[in-house]
Amino acid sequence: MILCGHRGVASLAPENTLAGLEQAHELGLGWVEIDVQLTRDEKAVVAHDEKVNRCTDGKGKLRNYDWDELRRLDAGSWFDPAFKQEHIPRLRDYLARAQSLGIKVNVELKVYAKDDAGQLCRKVSQLIDKHDFDQKNILFSSFEPDCLRYLQVLQPGIPRALLVERIPDDWQAQLQLLDCTSLHCHHQYLTHDQADTIKGSGYRLHCYTVNNLERAATLKDWGVDMIFTDTPQHYLNAGWSPG
Repeated sequence: MILCGHRGVASLAPENTLAGLEQAHELGLGWVEIDVQLTRDEKAVVAHDEKVNRCTDGKGKLRNYDWDELRRLDAGSWFDPAFKQEHIPRLRDYLARAQSLGIKVNVELKVYAKDDAGQLCRKVSQLIDKHDFDQKNILFSSFEPDCLRYLQVLQPGIPRALLVERIPDDWQAQLQLLDCTSLHCHHQYLTHDQADTIKGSGYRLHCYTVNNLERAATLKDWGVDMIFTDTPQHYLNAGWSPG
């Protein structure tokens, strides 16, 4: 089972920053998960929340910032003063650094109310093509099926995953319609029977956000392919392989 650093390594560095990516590299992880949104001037940036309040010294919705404004925000001090120089990165810079480190990236496309899912997908697709990022090192995921539909056309060579909290009754129909390779769900709602059925149907199964070793061991026994975790160092210290 693969250990994927959630938002980089969220327990060791500010989430969704290059510092978190460096922590993942130091731990020997092969995968990280990040979130992507668009700024007002349509730059793809790595950030989770709709507002910048929690993880920077700014205020308000991320979509109301231009890139030049956003890049000046302190995105590290909230976590620890040692990370004061950290900033919200552009997706292009994050993917470039990940590629240089040999780390694969699960790019989650975040869509909030009034966001344009199509434009987000187009911008992400354009930068991947422009900078010639290796498609085999990227996995797209989203809670928003429209994003997966757009990417089905824009980047058919990059695998896609449907994100859900609880597994819906029509999960297989959705995966087939969106031509997804995997299903991502909240681990606490997954049952053994569901895991058996999903895996038996030929799909990969990934679970978020698993920070308990005992629960992770159970999921591994159930055939889960990957877990997203804030604390990969705890698994590694317990003798687990990064996968």
